[in-house]
Amino acid sequence: MEILETIEKMYPGMSKSQKMIADYLMASYDKAQYMTAAKLAQVTGVSEATVVRFTTEIGFSGYPAFQQALKEELKSKLTSVQRLDYTERFEDDKAAIHEVMKADIENVKSTLTNIDTEAFDKAVTTILNARKIYIMGIRASATLSEFMHFYMTVLFDDVVLVRSNCTNELFEQVMPITEDDVLIGISFPRYSARTINSMAYAHNRGAKTIAITDRDGTPMTEHADVSLLATSSMASFVDSLTAPLSLINALLVTLGMHRKEHIKNSFESLETLWSQYKVYEIGRDRKDNGEFPAP
Repeated sequence: MEILETIEKMYPGMSKSQKMIADYLMASYDKAQYMTAAKLAQVTGVSEATVVRFTTEIGFSGYPAFQQALKEELKSKLTSVQRLDYTERFEDDKAAIHEVMKADIENVKSTLTNIDTEAFDKAVTTILNARKIYIMGIRASATLSEFMHFYMTVLFDDVVLVRSNCTNELFEQVMPITEDDVLIGISFPRYSARTINSMAYAHNRGAKTIAITDRDGTPMTEHADVSLLATSSMASFVDSLTAPLSLINALLVTLGMHRKEHIKNSFESLETLWSQYKVYEIGRDRKDNGEFPAP
């Protein structure tokens, strides 16, 4: 980890108080990311001012910047077991509900604030101009890729969902990709090596690549022509996918604005099929109170 490497390199020249902070961070970095400066000062036995000075000494503008950087590094480094330990900070069930949903709200706000509209527009244009659209997201990101694929098939005629059955089959699904196609890769920490490798393969084949991930400068964006970033700070062992899903919603709606006639034709055909094969529950007569179907 870059932060811990920096601390280790600077350690010999640190004061006694700074070394107390450094010792704690190197031993319990996973716990420190959620501590306030005051709390870190308390557990290390130094003053809060010393903690703040420590973060500026190792190259940050202040404690908030240090804390955010630590969180970003930890997302891609911690094991699931280490992430499970985060639930210890919740006092009870009520606190868990409040903190998790509050974190999701903040993730959406952060994504909206920092969205690169030029990259978003480029992604829209790239998808609209593609001959075939490949969508790939595995493990936790599979829910996002499946959701996106469901609606993309209404928007476009040739959409492929790359499914994670086994490694060989996965690469076989991507193998036919050409320079006229686009691969949309979706992955969040810890990043999927198979998605990254598929992005690299598609890029080398001349295909356009779009990454939907949490930040730039990662293996997920290395081979991406366009990167759409959504905040995904974790609350525990469960990945926070609220902001990524919201970003995908915005992408689908925007694409739909350019494909209105196609959507209309698709839904007209689908409604006929849905009615014929009774895909959805059809309303029935209700009792006087309007709540229950008649016997």
